[in-house]
Amino acid sequence: MKRTYPALLAVPAVSLCLSLQGCNQAIVGAAATAGSAAMEERGLGAAISDTEIRLRINALWSSKSERMWRKVGLQIHEGRVLLTGVVDAPEMRDEAVRLAWEAKGVKEVINEIRIDRSGGVAGFAHDTWISTQLKAKMLLDREVASVNYSVETVGGTVYLLGVARSRKELDRVANHARSLDYVRNVVSHVRVAGSS
Repeated sequence: MKRTYPALLAVPAVSLCLSLQGCNQAIVGAAATAGSAAMEERGLGAAISDTEIRLRINALWSSKSERMWRKVGLQIHEGRVLLTGVVDAPEMRDEAVRLAWEAKGVKEVINEIRIDRSGGVAGFAHDTWISTQLKAKMLLDREVASVNYSVETVGGTVYLLGVARSRKELDRVANHARSLDYVRNVVSHVRVAGSS
């Protein structure tokens, strides 16, 4: 696989911008994001495209319903959009999916939104704990490129999105998730590199 290092292209821009007042924080954040994205399997271009898709979907959702924007989780990887969360009506779920498809650049929408009229807040602390623990396990595992994965937990179900370097790596991530307390299920929407 051909590797490019677009983060190096940011060096002249960083130098120029550092000489301008008020630009320091913005450029440091952009350079950090570029450096992180350049290390991912999807590359800098795809990471930027995914960020643009996220902004479009968030704008569509927030203009339609502030509740939708708050209740529906959004993960994007290579134009593949994973929707998670808990809403109290099927109409809101359907509208969130429809609006996600409207955003330019979307290749696939994976609907994992649950309907729960009780509000679905009882397990929020467990879900946050699960996601945090799994991200930490992945980060500390030298056989896992954690930067290539997005993790979202809803109602004890762990949703994975991203690109695994191999089937063995993906199995390690799934096993890390299954080993955690409160995990009921692991759903993978991860693509293995080299497969279509």
